[in-house]
Amino acid sequence: MTFPYYGYSMVAVSDPDRGWLGVRPARPAVPDGAAHTGATPLQLTVVVIVIAGTTAALVLRPDATARAAVVGIGIGFLVCAVWRLLLVLCSGRRPLRSAPPGRWPRYTVLAALHDEGEIVPQLIDRLSALDYPRRLLDGWLVLEADDHPTIQAVIAARPPAWLRLLLVPPGRPRTKPRALNHALARARGELLTVYDAEDAPDPGQLREAAARFAADDTGRLACLQAPLRIRTRNGRAGFLERQFAAEYAALFEVTLPGLVGLGLPFPLGGTSNHFRIDVLRAVGGWDAWNVTEDADLGFRLWRHGWRLGLISRPTWETPPGPLEHWLPQRTRWLKGYMQTWGVHSRDPFGLGLRGLVALVMTLGVALVSAALHAPSLAWVASAVLVAGFAGLSPATPLLALAVLALGVAAAWLTCAVGAKRAGLPYHIGDMVTAPAYWSLLSLAFVHAVWRLIREPFAWDKTRHRADPVEAVDTDAASDSGRQAA
Repeated sequence: MTFPYYGYSMVAVSDPDRGWLGVRPARPAVPDGAAHTGATPLQLTVVVIVIAGTTAALVLRPDATARAAVVGIGIGFLVCAVWRLLLVLCSGRRPLRSAPPGRWPRYTVLAALHDEGEIVPQLIDRLSALDYPRRLLDGWLVLEADDHPTIQAVIAARPPAWLRLLLVPPGRPRTKPRALNHALARARGELLTVYDAEDAPDPGQLREAAARFAADDTGRLACLQAPLRIRTRNGRAGFLERQFAAEYAALFEVTLPGLVGLGLPFPLGGTSNHFRIDVLRAVGGWDAWNVTEDADLGFRLWRHGWRLGLISRPTWETPPGPLEHWLPQRTRWLKGYMQTWGVHSRDPFGLGLRGLVALVMTLGVALVSAALHAPSLAWVASAVLVAGFAGLSPATPLLALAVLALGVAAAWLTCAVGAKRAGLPYHIGDMVTAPAYWSLLSLAFVHAVWRLIREPFAWDKTRHRADPVEAVDTDAASDSGRQAA
């Protein structure tokens, strides 16, 4: 059945036992400075000057330019290595556990799905296991109105009464944050969290977040991020799966806790972030035109004077799978980082010094590292191989090689510490093969630049499958991680 919605035809699905499941959402807010507004004249001028200056230098003084590039890259590697070591040192403090509040707040739970019919029953089972008073839960499964297979899967799974179906009308852009904004307009909770289709949140996660918000005596805490951990198959995880899990562990067990320990903002994960809903609405919700709306929102909250924190109860996720699934996901992340960098570099000093440092050392470093991983490794490998075949010592300066080695060692250390805290394996084989994984990031970077030029707001969807039987026991792994920490 259909009914009109602002000139569109919106599909409404009904169940004879439960009534209408399709509802008419209100128009969502749009944050200031959204990604679709494009670059400012100042930003374009800076880009032109940098490109023109680099080109002129390469033409007029190629040798000097090459030497300067080597020195600059070396300094960058050294700074990143020191930064990673600092994060490791500052990340050891576990998130505080707070006493239960005198009154549990109403909690809105959102999950935006698209073409996820296969995984819907699994998700509903996991959301149903959340340990929170049912009368205080306000849940929405947010689907595109023309996604009939997923809609039918939701109806067939018969979710609990507190978890309802919200249909998003056709429109641009067709992205997860646009869908979430429609749900935000309907949300009735005091707090709100977002989960992805493949998520398995710790059942006590809502209670921990609500207690932390209630214990906040500053009045400035706007968001709490839960750690995301990757479920790997016991003894059968492949190269990409193991490296992806280690990368996640480094981010959520070391980098984010380190940033919090330093009193800095951070890019949010795309799931399991818990918000004060009044604050989320005040800053305009999610940027529907940014394909990493999570990264943008973390810095936008900070820009408006709010603060971010962490909780300890994790959410488990599945890795994206083989290269043909990993590459689109990583392409979207890097493209979104470019969008977020562009948005917040319009007024970088509006972030304050600490916010600017965090922006540079997270998104900026991620982009530059992705661009340089493969070329740097190729440069070193070619220098060593050519020298070896010629019977000469490598022409590459030993100091540059030492700095590169220090950067690699710092990256290994971050992954190893993160994996231990998450209760995940990280062995010498993972360290040896890590440079190959990092080189794949350069491929994703090139693809992201191309996608940013051709289709800046297109959402590259990651395909999710139901968890296999042999997936790691999340409860056991969670306990292992807490003991290791």
